[in-house]
Amino acid sequence: MHHLAEGVSRFRRDVFPERAGLFSRLASEHRPGTLSIGCSDARVVPELITQQEPGELFVVRTAGNLVPAHTPGADGIAASIEYAVSVLGVADIVVCGHSACGAMAALAEGRDLSGAPAVADWLRHADASLARTAPDRRGDVAALVRENVAVQLDRLATHPSVAGALARGTVRLHGWVFDIGTGSVQEVGAAARPVPAA
Repeated sequence: MHHLAEGVSRFRRDVFPERAGLFSRLASEHRPGTLSIGCSDARVVPELITQQEPGELFVVRTAGNLVPAHTPGADGIAASIEYAVSVLGVADIVVCGHSACGAMAALAEGRDLSGAPAVADWLRHADASLARTAPDRRGDVAALVRENVAVQLDRLATHPSVAGALARGTVRLHGWVFDIGTGSVQEVGAAARPVPAA
């Protein structure tokens, strides 16, 4: 914890004073343009990868960047999606998977998760990803990562707020895969091309 406290001190001393105007504005304004849904993996930091300022991304992170299909009842992920779309009015939603994803590796390799039952239950949200991966590629983590992003984009459309925004043309969905080792980002879709640099 000491290193975290030191980080807070450095932020207050070195970063905040230079960015005081930004934080003053953010204290009363919250208008992110993009909902980022990514993995909880500590190596995959959406603000760093996209070089966005505080306040520009509304971020949801889950193990395996999984988006459960909409169901009635209380759900923190569904509530975050609905808030981003219906209240904040984000124009874009990005689902970002990544190389060397532990969740996808566990599925692709058929690892025994009996010692982590909550993880095993959570990863059931990727059953369709595994089923949609070509049979000859099911042990290929990279193939499963890509297919999983596509499935999660489909799952987003089951959420009423997203379905409504898609029908009105007020939101766009994007699938990305971030390669940790190279820093590259590839789109998931028919073209499967690199995300262009500005």
